Amino acid sequence: MSITHQTVLADEADLRLDRWFRRHHPNLTQGALQKMLRTGQVRVDGKRAETGTRLAPGQEIRVPPMPEAPSPEPARPAVSERDAAMLERMVIYRDDSVIALDKPHGLPVQGGPSIARHLDGMLDALRFGHEERPRLVHRLDKDTSGVLLLARTATAAARLAAAFRGRDAHKTYWALVVGRPHPLAGRINMPLARQGGPRGERTAPAGEGDDGAAAVTDFRVVDNARKHVSWLEMNPLTGRTHQLRVHAAAALKCPILGDGKYGGAAAHLEGMSGLLHLHARTIELPHPEGGTLSVSAPLPPHMNESFAFLGFDRPRTPPAKRVR
Repeated sequence: MSITHQTVLADEADLRLDRWFRRHHPNLTQGALQKMLRTGQVRVDGKRAETGTRLAPGQEIRVPPMPEAPSPEPARPAVSERDAAMLERMVIYRDDSVIALDKPHGLPVQGGPSIARHLDGMLDALRFGHEERPRLVHRLDKDTSGVLLLARTATAAARLAAAFRGRDAHKTYWALVVGRPHPLAGRINMPLARQGGPRGERTAPAGEGDDGAAAVTDFRVVDNARKHVSWLEMNPLTGRTHQLRVHAAAALKCPILGDGKYGGAAAHLEGMSGLLHLHARTIELPHPEGGTLSVSAPLPPHMNESFAFLGFDRPRTPPAKRVR
């Protein structure tokens, strides 16, 4: 085992350092982490830190050798030909610095205690002749589809992370929600807090005294099918876990269709797909080598069927482009 350095992702902003370790190294005990911090083995951007240190996207965490897990996971298997072909079909833009994928619904981006097959474990299939392995610069929920960016070099990763950190990355999501929001457009400013629960870790509106983080989302209703379902365009100005799902359910009182975790039974409608109807439609941000990159992803099959069923006009997907 050796020392590694890991970059804080965009959706890990304001996460406490001990919670970051809990997410990435679940077998490390709190006591062992505190000892590593006291002795300077763990550092953030080269500086000593504490368990409660708040992280920012793009920061580099020095991770010393981790203690072996009681039941270590088997070595990562080679990417199968089938998975490699699937990943190549997902590519919607590629140059020497960036790869953009159209991530399908149901594919986890990173692994976990019960997740063996995930995108991060298959990125060797997307080298396309490069020595460096592509790396994640942000994430999407397992059940969210759409545009996901990968950096092909360390320099590109740092510049893309800086774009997300500085809010230079403009993200547009499409969602179908149950009900009709009032007003039809506006800004949601609702701080969020992470909490545990019987169904696993979840996000909730921060109450008084909660250790919440700022969460801001702009939204507008694009179309609606009477008062039953609305098509929302959502632009997150921050990147909290499950931010759009919680803002739709708790702030707008209109849960995203298929989102039983935050909407319960109200998020499901008879005759319509029970899959989550949340799609990362477009990302526009500064390209690492200059200019602006804009990438859009078409609707996934279940959302395409729902749009047709509801009579919503489905705009064509513009080709990805880099404007220099």
